[in-house]
Amino acid sequence: MALDNFAPLIGRWRLSGEADGEMTYRWADENRVILFQDFDIRVFGRHHCGLEVISHLQGLGEPPSPEIWSRAYMFNSGLTLDYVYEMTGRELTIWFRHKGSDNHMRGRISPDGRQLEAAWQWPGGGYRIAAERLTEGIPA
Repeated sequence: MALDNFAPLIGRWRLSGEADGEMTYRWADENRVILFQDFDIRVFGRHHCGLEVISHLQGLGEPPSPEIWSRAYMFNSGLTLDYVYEMTGRELTIWFRHKGSDNHMRGRISPDGRQLEAAWQWPGGGYRIAAERLTEGIPA
């Protein structure tokens, strides 16, 4: 099942606000069934860099999951973190660990596709970011 609705994310983004750094969304394959996010950011003074793999879960002989799951591999700490992604039009929601979590990010890409405004929130905290697109879509 292709992830075509995530196409507005494709490209390199510069983050500012309460997190700064860069992230790049790119297709892993020409069929658009797997999306990669490379990230190198600082949040609350902590450095996070790594790779996130985003797709449906699908076991051998099983249908793809209805949700879009991801696993982020943190290169500098060894952590692996799981998320559920939703993208409707230019509205992005990322849930930490499971859909409906009280730890999540909601964001919106501008109509011209050049800006992303987003906020992570969880009980007792959160942060806001603005991102500017540095490059257009990156092919598989």
